[in-house]
Amino acid sequence: MQVSVEQVSNLGRKLTISVPADKLDTQINARLRDLGRNVRLNGFRKGKVPPKVIEQRFGAQVRGEAVSDLIRDTFGEAVKQESLRPAVPPTIETTGRTDDGAFSYVATFEVMPEIGSIDVSSLKVKRPTASVEEGDVDQMIETLRVQRRSWVPVERASQAGDMVLFESYVMAGEERIPAEGVERSGTVLGSNAIFAEIEGNLTGLAQGESKSFELTFPAEHRAEKLAGKTGTMYVMVSKVSEGRLPEVDEAFMASFGVPGGDVDVFRKEVRANLERELRGALMQRLKADVVSRLIEAHQNIEFPSRMIEAEASGLAQQAEQQARQRGQKDAKADPAAFMDVAKQRVCAAVLLGELARQNELRMDPERVKEMLASIASTYEDPMQVIELYRNDTQLMRGLESRVIEDQVIDWIADHADLTVEQLTFAEVMRPKAG
Repeated sequence: MQVSVEQVSNLGRKLTISVPADKLDTQINARLRDLGRNVRLNGFRKGKVPPKVIEQRFGAQVRGEAVSDLIRDTFGEAVKQESLRPAVPPTIETTGRTDDGAFSYVATFEVMPEIGSIDVSSLKVKRPTASVEEGDVDQMIETLRVQRRSWVPVERASQAGDMVLFESYVMAGEERIPAEGVERSGTVLGSNAIFAEIEGNLTGLAQGESKSFELTFPAEHRAEKLAGKTGTMYVMVSKVSEGRLPEVDEAFMASFGVPGGDVDVFRKEVRANLERELRGALMQRLKADVVSRLIEAHQNIEFPSRMIEAEASGLAQQAEQQARQRGQKDAKADPAAFMDVAKQRVCAAVLLGELARQNELRMDPERVKEMLASIASTYEDPMQVIELYRNDTQLMRGLESRVIEDQVIDWIADHADLTVEQLTFAEVMRPKAG
């Protein structure tokens, strides 16, 4: 095999690879012979199909498969021979034919940047710590009661915490939306599930009462006819209901998968769930701080553009899917809008991967088991979830990636200029501003 390397940019490489033609021909002939022994065609007994017929029927397919396999195998050998570390799969150019006794192709790709030894000892990192207290358990039980509340119709004026069902329409200039009839909606006052202006105008209205008010709709509003416009909204309350919280009794506890009516057992289960959520939130905070400091310390490194472009495209697709789930059927997201975020993600992934490689950090099977058990414990049948992961290579690969990333984050924190930050459970779980 002959290999020539051309540097087309700082990270771009072009490999021209040539292998003897008989290497490709041998693979093609072997595949055709194997087909001849096993293929079944009408009018021929198994193993008796003439070679010319096999060639006519399957020649193009077999050649394509052989070429793909040969390129895959020899490309791997070539980059190893030249000590290259591809960052992305290569773009391949080839005629697919042999010429002058050789099969050749050109592979173009980007390599991983030469980062050098990464010293994390000067990184100023905060490791947050917190614990679940009895008051946190009490608060969560109250939250669960709110989730299980029942609604009882009342005849008084609506107030914060009430569920209000209402009918509405909007006049935007001369246009009525909807053109006929009304929109029927509902909200819990104070939940911020709808525009604050609408909630504010519904507050104080009793069943059967109506009101009109001016409202400006945001440019990204789901109804195209109202997006960015100001109109007059007319509302009429059809029902007002107040919430009634359930008692923490046997039926309530059983609804959360804790039978028997033992309050202590229920509180223990609630605490276990909160501690699991807390561990995840603490790791996310630590990870965000570590990654931010790590990227800041390596701003001058050039990272593979194709990796960043692929990440941006993936983020755009996610945004489109989320928009469609919200009812925006024709939503389109421009990958260019996600380039900054994509670059941050790629930088983090490359730097964390390089740290793992330089320090020979290996995935801890025990941490994989622990994380899988933690995920499974949130489901009714944990063993079924564990089996699902074990039988799905993609799921397990994702889980293992999370584990090794967490290990690298912990390693950095242990070797950095670390400050421990004591927080409450509520402070950890509260989303950070921005």
